Amino acid sequence: MSVISDAPANPVASGPIPVKIVIAGGFGVGKTTFVGAISDITPLTTEAAMTSYGEGVDNRGEVTTKTTTTVAMDFGRVAVDKAIVLYLFGTPGQDRFGFMWNDLIQGALGAVVLVDSRRIEDSFPALDYFESRSVPFVVAVNRFGGQMYHTIDAVREALSINDDVPVVTTDARGRSAVKDTVLSLLDVVLSRALARSGGN
Repeated sequence: MSVISDAPANPVASGPIPVKIVIAGGFGVGKTTFVGAISDITPLTTEAAMTSYGEGVDNRGEVTTKTTTTVAMDFGRVAVDKAIVLYLFGTPGQDRFGFMWNDLIQGALGAVVLVDSRRIEDSFPALDYFESRSVPFVVAVNRFGGQMYHTIDAVREALSINDDVPVVTTDARGRSAVKDTVLSLLDVVLSRALARSGGN
């Protein structure tokens, strides 16, 4: 599989194949940062200030220092090579914007579920969503501050994830780490496609 380039690729004559993936997870887990770290273009974000009107509705949990939240989606674009361009859609993290997920997932080949291992329970809604819709996904544990608070095996066990779902570590701030995470997802999507076609 081609490695995501550091510079946008020139489209082939017929135009590159668009591939849509979704970046999901709980509030404050790093979805906006993840999209921005890899996007070849200035990402579209829909961050809005969290105000007193949201108190009692929005759940900050332990993320008390975050002052904004995604209210619609994040959007970025990255060239894999001359033939494939990825379009990344980050989901909103607050429950009250969950109705948008059904629209964002339309046409997506797969998803990355970002996890803060200090707040494992915040990941369950995203995992349940993609499992119930048979959408291929990988679980990426975001290394906040460069640290891992639990081992990969411990995270897998806590989330009760099937053995065929990759659990990887990532750093949503770093382009290289985000690339590796996206490539892990593309491997899952390709493997599932080959399995459906009988390996041909």
